[in-house]
Amino acid sequence: MDIRNTLDLLEEKSQHRLEQAKLPYSRTGLSPVMSSATIDYHYGKLYKGYVDRFNNNEGDRTFNEAGAFLHNILFPQFRAPKNANAPKGKVSDLINKQHKNFVSFKKNFKEEALKTQGSAWVYLSKSGQIKTIRNHVIKNDIVLLVDMWEHAYQHDYGSNKSKYLDNIWRIINWDVINQRL
Repeated sequence: MDIRNTLDLLEEKSQHRLEQAKLPYSRTGLSPVMSSATIDYHYGKLYKGYVDRFNNNEGDRTFNEAGAFLHNILFPQFRAPKNANAPKGKVSDLINKQHKNFVSFKKNFKEEALKTQGSAWVYLSKSGQIKTIRNHVIKNDIVLLVDMWEHAYQHDYGSNKSKYLDNIWRIINWDVINQRL
């Protein structure tokens, strides 16, 4: 590749802009699982900050782009809480194939998530494996994503990550998860 092509690619990348996904629910729509205070801080400040810093070419572009990418997956997968909110369709088949049933999957997911120390994400991959992302990294095999950074649960659950993980299943929109498969 000659220098002109390299400069064109760099200019194209620098003009790439990110957009923050719109919430498909109100700021209070996930309560009591996730409060409006958490939404205001997590979505309104932190996630927006990744997008703004990337678009303004401030800070670590790779970190900010990955942070925006992961939050673009996270927030659209939620819906209003339901007590009996079990997976259906393709994702149910994937969970049952890899983890026997939803109860076993939640247990395995929780065990993996509680192993995380510091900043991390835990997700169900397209292969059915439960995987961890340290810090912010773009992954192309995410089906379902849970944010294990402290800001995701601290306001509503204090340091009780276990309770956060027990409740998160109440707000998962399985239709969105199935669309990712």
